[in-house]
Amino acid sequence: MKLPLLWLRDYVDIAANAKQVAARLSGCGFDVASIEDDVLDVDVWANRPDALSVYGLAREAAAAFDLPLKAAPGEGAPVAPVGASTIPVSIGDAGCGRYAMATADVQIGHSPPWLAERLAAVGVRPINNVVDISNYVMLEMGHPMHAFDVTCLKGPEIHVRRARPGEKLTTLDGQARQLDETMLVIADHDAAVAIAGVMGGKDSEVSSKTTRIAIESAWFHPATVRSTSKRLGLKTEASARFERGADLTAPVRALQRMLALLKSCGAGQASGPVADIYPRPAATKQVPLRRDRIARLLGQSVPDADVTRILTRLAFRLNAAPEGWTVDVPPFRVDITREADLVEEVGRHWGFDRIPATFPVVRAASPQPSPGVLRDRRVRQALVGAGLQEAVTFTFIQADAAAPFVPEGRSPLAIANPLSEKFAVLRPSLLPGLLDSLAHSRRRETDTVRLFEIGATFDQSGERAAAGWILTGSRAAHWSERDSPLDFFDASGLAAVLGGSFGISLHLRPLDGRPWLARGRGAALVLGDGDAASVGWVGEIQTGLVQARGLTAAEQVFGGEVDLEALAAAARDRSSAIQPLPRFPSIVRDVSIVIDERLPAAEVRGTISANAPSTLASIREFDRYRGQGVPAGQVSLSLRLTFRDAERTLTDSEVQQAVSRIVRALEERHGARLRGG
Repeated sequence: MKLPLLWLRDYVDIAANAKQVAARLSGCGFDVASIEDDVLDVDVWANRPDALSVYGLAREAAAAFDLPLKAAPGEGAPVAPVGASTIPVSIGDAGCGRYAMATADVQIGHSPPWLAERLAAVGVRPINNVVDISNYVMLEMGHPMHAFDVTCLKGPEIHVRRARPGEKLTTLDGQARQLDETMLVIADHDAAVAIAGVMGGKDSEVSSKTTRIAIESAWFHPATVRSTSKRLGLKTEASARFERGADLTAPVRALQRMLALLKSCGAGQASGPVADIYPRPAATKQVPLRRDRIARLLGQSVPDADVTRILTRLAFRLNAAPEGWTVDVPPFRVDITREADLVEEVGRHWGFDRIPATFPVVRAASPQPSPGVLRDRRVRQALVGAGLQEAVTFTFIQADAAAPFVPEGRSPLAIANPLSEKFAVLRPSLLPGLLDSLAHSRRRETDTVRLFEIGATFDQSGERAAAGWILTGSRAAHWSERDSPLDFFDASGLAAVLGGSFGISLHLRPLDGRPWLARGRGAALVLGDGDAASVGWVGEIQTGLVQARGLTAAEQVFGGEVDLEALAAAARDRSSAIQPLPRFPSIVRDVSIVIDERLPAAEVRGTISANAPSTLASIREFDRYRGQGVPAGQVSLSLRLTFRDAERTLTDSEVQQAVSRIVRALEERHGARLRGG
């Protein structure tokens, strides 16, 4: 909000210069972005529509300097009496809480220099005296108005209603707008002539030929104006004020102020009474304010005299009560709904700098973090420990980016009122955002990228918490090994790390029908063997998705995603896994078997575990060979079996018996045979 110091002094006799005024307003919580030619650029909070006006900021300045505030514009002797309208007016929708109108005979011309200069100082281009006076009153009082050319109104009459299906209106900016029945419009006898609270229509605008105008001053429900503005993608000075919450008591005062300026500027004269349709007058809102509550929230008591002075300067009315006051809230303060809001008002103008820095008194133990926080912390520790970096991406994404990650026959969840096409749907997976982050990193010549994200995903069944990861580039090699590219097993190994952090094992199962995965290069993550439900997936990302983000087809990208809620539900207490260091030596046996190459390694490990004694400490595959000496369709798999007993040293015969039993089980169940046997 631009605030010329000259205009401010119309209502407060401030002798201070612009910098001193800016300092006082900043001390009250307003951010003064800049000062230029004695014009302050004040950033106004979204919940303070009353401060989007010169008079509203003058009220704040009067309280800050402890100076009297002059009467508000439009108060005093009315220019025109309130009575029956010369043009029939009706309200047909609850989206309009009040509608006032007056007619005036006008002579269109240039505005007086003082008025044009004030508009120019705040960045508003002067147009003609009638339009300029309307803009002047909006900036001065914070209440938007609109003038119609009466000769362009059919009837003439005015109706406030919802738009009809398929109705169109060309607005003042020359754009043809498609309306729908959710939008509130101002209409004459035949059609819409303005979009309520947003913008007027081109066909009824005031022009150089206008001789008689109808001036609208109304109050529209904030949600109605906000919805219409968003759906049309049309933001105006009027909508910015209405959608935050205008003053329900201001329409008639604003009209009287405009009529007075028309008369004093020689631009026109009221030609009838002011009509005021006000079906549900605003009730006075009362909020209790206690002395001990002020002291508790601010950390220090404030003298009663200061509380009374501050709130009275801000137009609150105080009534004595046993523990403090009952405060009547002025209708323009839509942000005041509870006692804490009043305490904030006192603190702002009493001075937060006067409150000593002390630690608050702790009266109760801090509540336990929610299970989701602890769960996410465990996942974050596991993946960061595995060498990944965390990414944070948007929950809203483009529909085209979401489509490849939706199962066939389904569609992503669309947002009814998106900010733009870039944020049109809710993400069905974490991978679209991670792919964009990976591409961003690769464009900055980062060869190896390892990212993960923890966040919500959405489908037709609702919202789920998930963890996703994505990898490309080279494996960080040990000095004794050759460097090699990251592959499927690096991605699936992260799933094992995640499962281990919850004390459970995630098994791999063949997976098809996922359009974002390269064919035959994906696996489902399951919590058990057999037909256990899938809790995620892992695999190579389809080449087309990689190329669409500017990467080459040669760059293999691997990723995975797991349902954290399912993982947490299956988690086991990890304290039982903590064991002392072994006191007795282990015995290692290597076994090489020839087996069907299509058999998953997880099934081989399962068979070994089921037929081994409790002394089997670990199973590790260390070699896989296909070629000379191995029949087609089969593979030589070498496994390292480690045996250990916590109470004694095992004998060679015991270990050999265990190995023989394991080999027989592999032969009987999978048709395996010892290599060389």
